[in-house]
Amino acid sequence: MAELGRLLTAMVTPFTEEGDVDYARARELAKALLKSGSDGLVIGGTTGEAPAMSDDELLQLFSEVKEAIGEDGAVIAGTTNNNTRGSIALSREAEKAGVDALLLTVPAYNKPTMGGLYQHFTAIADAVSIPGILYNVPSRTALNMDAATTLRLAEVPNIVGVKEASSDPDQIAYVIKDSPDGFNVWSGNDNEILATMATGGYGIVSVAGNIISGQIQKMMGLLLEGDGEAAAAEHLRLLPIFNALFYITNPIPVRYAMNRSGFNVGPARLPMVPEASELEAFSKRFDPIMDQYSIDLTE
Repeated sequence: MAELGRLLTAMVTPFTEEGDVDYARARELAKALLKSGSDGLVIGGTTGEAPAMSDDELLQLFSEVKEAIGEDGAVIAGTTNNNTRGSIALSREAEKAGVDALLLTVPAYNKPTMGGLYQHFTAIADAVSIPGILYNVPSRTALNMDAATTLRLAEVPNIVGVKEASSDPDQIAYVIKDSPDGFNVWSGNDNEILATMATGGYGIVSVAGNIISGQIQKMMGLLLEGDGEAAAAEHLRLLPIFNALFYITNPIPVRYAMNRSGFNVGPARLPMVPEASELEAFSKRFDPIMDQYSIDLTE
């Protein structure tokens, strides 16, 4: 299996002012993110506003981004929802488009049992030959995939890791402790990178990576080199921006920050468009925090 990378940035999807996917800008953004420090890119996830996109748009986006970055970084495609058959179909098409791996998100809304989750994910994994990374995010799905189910799925040959956003440190630690060799745990929250990696986690699928990939890489590097004190200091320095990017629902803040930095990615799509009064209240809180940091993303 190809190396997917420790810092995987959940890439924002650029849109034009008319609301269309801006594929040319997506290609530019993908290359800029790798240049700024990201190892690979998650395309079509929460941060990419995938629920507001059609399958055809997603497939073209997967293809264009992979063509743009080639072998310089991995493309992990978000291809799953609460429809198992539909997830299998999109996953197969994404594999044909040349992506390196799939992001397998716990279904929202229909709330299957743990046994149903196991069958859902194994059916998708069995339908493709590329790796899959599980994604547990109860704040979005209203369902927590427990450690026992994650560990059961870790035995599936082409399920190679999990993006853990449960914010349950014990659950995450047990998955790290008991998973087989070759199964990696990526933190699903930027403010939990240090804790996850300090207990043996592999890396991060990052929202903040859209703007500060290089600084996140520095913190991770310090930890991997054994300088826990310096890594902790860097974590504390970055903590305000990590948290500010969730003052309101992701990806509204990170898209705002990218546009404010001068790297235009266009407007969001409904329903991820706040009213003017909401955006004004957010910016009054957010701008002073953002202004404390340099931005790694450049044209």
